[in-house]
Amino acid sequence: MNLWSTVDAQRAAVADLLDSLEPGDWQQPSLCGRWTVREVAAHLTLQRMGLRDMLARTPIILRAKGDLDRAVHDMAVARAREAGDAELVALIRASIGSRRPNLGVTRYETLTDILVHTQDIAIPLGRTVAMPADAAAAAATRMMTMHWPRPFPIRRTLRHYTLRATDTDWGTGTGPLVEGPMSALLLLVCGRLVALDRLRGDGVAALSAG
Repeated sequence: MNLWSTVDAQRAAVADLLDSLEPGDWQQPSLCGRWTVREVAAHLTLQRMGLRDMLARTPIILRAKGDLDRAVHDMAVARAREAGDAELVALIRASIGSRRPNLGVTRYETLTDILVHTQDIAIPLGRTVAMPADAAAAAATRMMTMHWPRPFPIRRTLRHYTLRATDTDWGTGTGPLVEGPMSALLLLVCGRLVALDRLRGDGVAALSAG
């Protein structure tokens, strides 16, 4: 897998998807918690921030009082208010070819962001954007082993299950089996329980029950 080529292909795909939306689609809820489709799109324009960019957003970061999720959300909301729909799409297209991740994270976070957030937009709108299995496997491995910026809370739960892909050579954990397409497993690893509908095994019912 060429990581950056995959990132570029996904950036182009999500930009094409956004270009095809009706005005009302932008305000629909995404799969990403309390974020709208528009706010997720705005977040995807903030994937190349260096020190200067971070410093410019110091007031937002300070208001978050150490809550990284809140800071990330509030930066996306601010960008969504600043930019129109066409500008958000143009900014995502302008990022194609960039090889710079955000300050303090690796290229694997950039890969995970574009893979998962593309689905956060597409799935609730009934759209389909393909996710390469090898790229999803690399992202899921990173998510299951990441300690910085912070581990996903669901990781502690998923370590008690065997996760196994049916379309690529990837697996992790011990316990009741959860298996299926690698794209669905990545969404699960990133806390999107909607992916359970595409998975099977003894562990699915337990995860569904919460």
